Amino acid sequence: MREILIGIAASMFFAVTFILNRSMELGGGSWLWSSSLRFLFMVPFLVIIVLLRKNMKQLLQEMVKNPLPWIVWSFTGFVLFYGPLTYAAAYGPGWLVAGTWQLTIVAGVLLTPFFYKSIPAPTGTIKVREKIPVFALIFSVIIFSGVMLMQWQHGSNLTWSIALLSILPVAVAAFAYPLGNRKMMELCGGRLDTFQRVLGMTLASLPFWVIIGSAGYATAGLPSSSQMIQAFVVAVCSGVVATTLFFIATDRTKGDQGKLAAVEATQSTQVMFVLVGEVLLLSAPLPDGLAFGGLFLVVLGMLLHSFFARKSVEKLPDVNVIKSEQKI
Repeated sequence: MREILIGIAASMFFAVTFILNRSMELGGGSWLWSSSLRFLFMVPFLVIIVLLRKNMKQLLQEMVKNPLPWIVWSFTGFVLFYGPLTYAAAYGPGWLVAGTWQLTIVAGVLLTPFFYKSIPAPTGTIKVREKIPVFALIFSVIIFSGVMLMQWQHGSNLTWSIALLSILPVAVAAFAYPLGNRKMMELCGGRLDTFQRVLGMTLASLPFWVIIGSAGYATAGLPSSSQMIQAFVVAVCSGVVATTLFFIATDRTKGDQGKLAAVEATQSTQVMFVLVGEVLLLSAPLPDGLAFGGLFLVVLGMLLHSFFARKSVEKLPDVNVIKSEQKI
């Protein structure tokens, strides 16, 4: 499925986040600056893209129409996602943060009942609560099990305090990111394209990033030039490129919870990219045979996700149902 390939490409760029966040932390940079600088640097890039596409007026009209939902779900999808990730990088290596982040694969499936779909009825359309796609949940658990095996070699050297400080914040982020993303897709209802939605969420969350950056200045002073450069790279690779690719993939599959779960599961490939990056750039140890067994489970789960997502497309009885869902 094309959307899965887009998701994997997004994961490759997302991996830059975990590697450079850890690098910035090892270099003495504050996690407060690491998180806020990414989104502050994203703004001009996204503004230029949306202006060139002549879509800025429409975006602002949508944000003015529903300001509170924009703020709430942007805070959930961006601030509660990226703040805890950068905080966790202060206490654990990138591989642990990236591995724990794969909880989002299962989280995305478990959040399904919080959403509704519209189906045709004699009196018009009615909203029905979505059901957890069982096969998608099983495949996601297979992927997550593989990720845990990949981490086993490294996890034996961790202390409980480091594990808790680096795992609990990421668990929060793992649920916040898909929840904020899906709620914003529901709010936009297909009226905005991906670039508009990413810019809108960035602008809506901007006051929080200014506050976090101010806290960084109060506690650690100004960021170093090295931290600013690395945060800029993260902003471009992860904030602009990866987020846009991932949102494109989820936008294309928002009418089918199974396919959407398959796209969200592509984030599991981040662990492989992070492992390679840390070995090459941060001199991390190579994975052992158990880790390669975990890699096999990740690939198996992804193949199963892709196969059943394709089968679900072949079995769809009515295209009009999908069209009605996209208008929610």
